Amino acid sequence: MDVQLQQWRSSGQFFDHLGFEVFYRREGTGPVLLLMHGYPFNSFDWHALWPALSERFTLIAPDMLGMGFSAKPVSYEYSVHDHADMHEALLEHLGVSDCHVLAHDVGDSVAQELLSRFEERGEGRRPYELRSITWLNGGIFVEAYRPRLIQTLTATTPLGGLFATYPRLFLSDAVLRPSVNEAFGPDTKPSDELWRRFSEILDYNDGRRVAHKVGRFILDRYHHRNRWVRAMRRTHVPMRFIDGPYDPNSGRHMAERYMEVIPEPDVVLLADDIGHWPQIEDPQGALTHFLEFIEPLARRPVNAPASR
Repeated sequence: MDVQLQQWRSSGQFFDHLGFEVFYRREGTGPVLLLMHGYPFNSFDWHALWPALSERFTLIAPDMLGMGFSAKPVSYEYSVHDHADMHEALLEHLGVSDCHVLAHDVGDSVAQELLSRFEERGEGRRPYELRSITWLNGGIFVEAYRPRLIQTLTATTPLGGLFATYPRLFLSDAVLRPSVNEAFGPDTKPSDELWRRFSEILDYNDGRRVAHKVGRFILDRYHHRNRWVRAMRRTHVPMRFIDGPYDPNSGRHMAERYMEVIPEPDVVLLADDIGHWPQIEDPQGALTHFLEFIEPLARRPVNAPASR
């Protein structure tokens, strides 16, 4: 295994979620910040931000089932609701009573589900308090989302099963890398070294065989769109959307839709050439805008009323 990935894995631990091992890293001191990674990789997506964030926050970063160093069962129906259940189970396991959230890609959908549960439970019935949510690029509004062709084929058609049967052919690096590269900016595409790490993450526990099942979260976005958006429109949990506008999936057009739908929207657009992975492509820009938003909230007393 790549040395940097090995260090990442050895710095984490596992907890049992309904009979499956879930990997997570916990590090730092201060308010709890739950980091929710995207598809198809894992918590290593946060590596460039990790040192700076861990100086200010207690970071909790799990790998969702089917991805990264967590279990990747074949006979399993992956869903956004299931990922949300896992995150809540981890917070309970660690005794977390309140947290901030920084989410990306499918992590955005999981955070939308957590926010919906938070609003539906109401005061006095919540197992934890959400202090803020920061969204990075992702399909927050399915009507504005533009998935890559390979994602549509693997997640929504019978071809997904065929691809999983012959992953070394249909889901090889030669097939996946160009599709992933399209989502990055013109000058920030993954180096050969970074791609080798991405490839190892996909291969861990034979993950390519379940990639099509994990990718079906895009169907959940259709099924639960109104419930999730209703919660975002009604909540008093502070929110900021930091977007890489070059992203063909959820770039500038997603930010524009956010500003149309969300009352008093807090939206930051990064440089025009930043794509789908701001935390990798422009870690300093993402960090600056995140801290600008979060630090006043992190200093606020726990019982102080939230506002946007």
